Amino acid sequence: MENRFVRVIDYPFRIFFLSAGCWAVLVIPLWVLGVTGAASLPTALPLLSWHQHEMLFGFLNPAIAGFLLTAVCVWTGTDRTHGTPLLILWLLWLCGRLVMLFDLGLPPFVVVAINLLFLPMVILDAGRRVWQVRQRRQYVLLGALAMVWAAECGLLLFPMGGFDKSAMIIIFAVMAVIGGRITPGFSAGWLRQRGGNADAVYSSTVLDLIALIATLALGVLLLTPWDLVILVCAVACGLLHLVRIVLWRGWLVRSEPLLWILHLALLWIPISLFMLALGIAGWIPANLWLHGGGIGAIATLILGVMSRVSLGHTGRPLVLPQGMVSAFVLIQLCVLVRIVTGLGAVDWRLGISITALLWVIPFALFVWRYASVLTSARADGKPG
Repeated sequence: MENRFVRVIDYPFRIFFLSAGCWAVLVIPLWVLGVTGAASLPTALPLLSWHQHEMLFGFLNPAIAGFLLTAVCVWTGTDRTHGTPLLILWLLWLCGRLVMLFDLGLPPFVVVAINLLFLPMVILDAGRRVWQVRQRRQYVLLGALAMVWAAECGLLLFPMGGFDKSAMIIIFAVMAVIGGRITPGFSAGWLRQRGGNADAVYSSTVLDLIALIATLALGVLLLTPWDLVILVCAVACGLLHLVRIVLWRGWLVRSEPLLWILHLALLWIPISLFMLALGIAGWIPANLWLHGGGIGAIATLILGVMSRVSLGHTGRPLVLPQGMVSAFVLIQLCVLVRIVTGLGAVDWRLGISITALLWVIPFALFVWRYASVLTSARADGKPG
């Protein structure tokens, strides 16, 4: 047991990926119990605000920390955060979850401060490594993450200010940066190894930059009352992201689940942006796009990235453990059922309950299949 504990704090992806999976299994059932009136949750914030924060940040932040603090060491050639400093960082995240879930009578500013400390600590840890080697390419990602944190500040300080929507779009921008690096790169590499046409996978730095700027601008615009401008920008952003994804030619890697799940997750970004435009036009419920983005894009990408990184960084073959393909399929069914429920085609209580089940099973499968991977030594005997 001691060796496994030491191992889990030996590399950031280990403890944070396991935590993201466990929190995902808990947070949605708790929300369903609360929103349906089956149980009264003693949350520090009103239930809806708690749900918004925990899905956008409580779940996302450990996934960001696990990926970024692992990847930045590879990018910069520096040693990783591990041992006691990593444990302290993880405890900060855990304290945030506890003070949000249970109203402990703490002053509101203390609850807010505890939650707002985590992401800046992650950014600073990654930022100092990037600064040491003057790796300017990473400044864009760190800047986008700073905007994610600013949106979290807005959501906690002004719960009714629409910062949940702005945060979602800015998170899309972060996904676009990370996804734009790993998805075409992994896909081209996979094709090259199998004698396929790796050159067919095309990335455009200019297109990536335009899409990023447009997406960040849309995130800011969502804080304004300019619905028509937002609608036009959402459609334009959706088209930019769609073109990027088509150029990556995901259908060429359709036989590899660890790759098609990344393409599919990023495809939900333009789908969600088009849903945003349709909602502003009054053709569908205005907030339906949040579920398309939250489940289809964010949760799917987190599940896909954690599944791949956990194997690669523990020296294991990039072959999904049994049941994980089903997990990828179920998370897609989850978003579809949630959208259908939001459109009123399914009884709300029934739809929410099915959605919760289809959410819990994939992440429970991840925790089950990856717990031993994340708490044991590398298969190849190397450090990490």
